[in-house]
Parts: sequence; C-alpha cells; structure tokens
Amino acid sequence: GPVYLPFPINFQVFCFILGMCISFIKPASHPGICCCITCMNHLNVHYGTIITNLSVTVSCSLSLPFPLVPIPSKANGTTISTLSMNKDGLIGGVTNPNEVFCSVPGRLSLLSSTSKYKVTVGEVQRRLSPPECLNASLLGGVLRRAKSKNGGRCLRERLEKIGLNLPAGRRKAANVTLLTSLVEGEAVHLARDFGYVCETEFPAKAAAEYLCRQHSDPTELHTRKNMLLATKQICKEFADLIAQDRSPLGNSRPSLILEPGVQSCLTHFSLITHGFGGPAICAALTAFQNYLVESLKGLDKMFMNSTGNGHTAGDSKASEKEVKHRK
Repeated sequence: GPVYLPFPINFQVFCFILGMCISFIKPASHPGICCCITCMNHLNVHYGTIITNLSVTVSCSLSLPFPLVPIPSKANGTTISTLSMNKDGLIGGVTNPNEVFCSVPGRLSLLSSTSKYKVTVGEVQRRLSPPECLNASLLGGVLRRAKSKNGGRCLRERLEKIGLNLPAGRRKAANVTLLTSLVEGEAVHLARDFGYVCETEFPAKAAAEYLCRQHSDPTELHTRKNMLLATKQICKEFADLIAQDRSPLGNSRPSLILEPGVQSCLTHFSLITHGFGGPAICAALTAFQNYLVESLKGLDKMFMNSTGNGHTAGDSKASEKEVKHRK
C-alpha cells in the first residue's frame, strides 16, 4: 500500500529519507520489498517563477508504526495532498471545510446596518486554490487582516493549523476585480438583492410597449410573435441550465446534476465571482423573460385592434356575407 508520513515534508527531503531507508534494508532479510516511485514533473513559467507539480507514489510492503497521514506536495505555493482531491477539483488537506474560520464585516453595508459574514475553512481553501490562488496580502485584505500588526504572519500560522500552507512571496493567478474583495456570503447577498430589484423594479412592460410601437406593421405581427416565442424558449433553456449549477458555496456541497465538463466551467465562473455570477445571470434572464411576456401581450392587443374585436380578417368577411344572405 502507499507510504505515509506523519508530518509535512518537501520532495527533496522525502527522497533523501527514502534513499537512506532503502540503503539500510537488506533484500535477503526483507525479500518482499517492492518500491516503485513515479514522478510527474509539470514545469510552468509564471512571472519568472517555475512552478513544479510533483506527484509521488511509493508502493512498499513495509509495516509502519506511525499513523497514516497523506504525503503533501507543494504547487503554486499551497500544500496539496495527492490523496485529498475532492469531487470539485479543489485541493487541500483540511479536515473540516465547514468549520468557521472567521467573521468578516461587509464592504457594501451602510453605516449602522453593517453585516458580518462567516467565512468557512472551505471558502478560504477555495480562495487559495485555482483559479484565484490569492497570496497572503490579498487574502489578508479580504479577511480584513491587512492592517493588523503581524497580520500576514498570524494569518499564515492560522492557515497552517488547518492544513493550508501560504508561503510568503506567492503570486496571484487571476486578475483582481471588485468581486475579489467580497466573501461568498456578501456576494450571494448582493446577488439576492440584485434579483429582487430585477424582479420588482425593471420596467419590462414599458420597454415592451415602446418596442411594440416600433414594429406595429400588421403584416409583420405574426412573424414577430413567432420570433418572440422562439426567443422565450431559448431563454428558458439557458436559464434552466444556469439553475442546475451545483458549484460549492459556503457550507453547501450539492450533488452534481450536469455533466462534469459543463459543471467544471460553471464552477470556474462561480469561484471567480464567489457565488455572485450564476444568480446574477438568472436575475437578468428573469427580467428579460418578463419583457418577452409583456411583448407577447402587447402583440395580442395589436392583433385584436387590427382585426376588430378579436376576429380575423377572414372571419369578418364571412360575417358580412352571412348578413347579406339573411337580407
């Protein structure tokens, strides 16, 4: 079975210890020993820094007296276990991602209505992992620890206690936006408020009536109605797809619905926006769907006005013939 070490160790020290152990073991006394080391080195130059991902698997029939802990390796400045990859492709060796790491005051609140949002260990792990890969300075700013005395060192010590390594001098991977400063709780709160405003305040009816007046030609009404119905169907399909997103957020770890290829792309977008992106797109789609509904209502009224009391032109001609026949 795999060999485990009871404490963090880098790759060079691990190879040295392994070589010493093998050199002291005689094959005659331990004929069943079978060691196999597989190393995969992927070098990537990023801002002049060579990032090496080493995946080491050692199979050995030795019985070890110490407890089994996965061997960590370092990539992009984070402590990553080859056996601790979770179902979403995020990395880290934390034991309880649902544990509250700290509470952070909101950045978008006004005066006395300031809200505090709980930041879990899992969220910190997501911020340190791709696609963001925050460094100590940015993470300290997000968690409001940048201005405290020895804030960076204290933050790294706290992260080490929960199984995350944040070395000094690490470079971020993603571009910093305004959303970078938000924790997941506040980003979701912002998306919820945005959805409420889109649902209640967006002038869908006024926009629909205005555009209907721009396309009031009776010969085009039927074609335009078909276009609106087709657009409504496409919009619904896309909204349903976004609604099936099951990206990790806060304490939630929902079961996947979509195919892994599609879900991984949605998860990337969610990680960049910290849970704001998906709900915000759904809110915008809801406003657009309301516009489409109001446009269809406006077209129905125009149909009725053009044909007279809801009858088509053919029906009105038939009724005139019946009246003449009766006379």
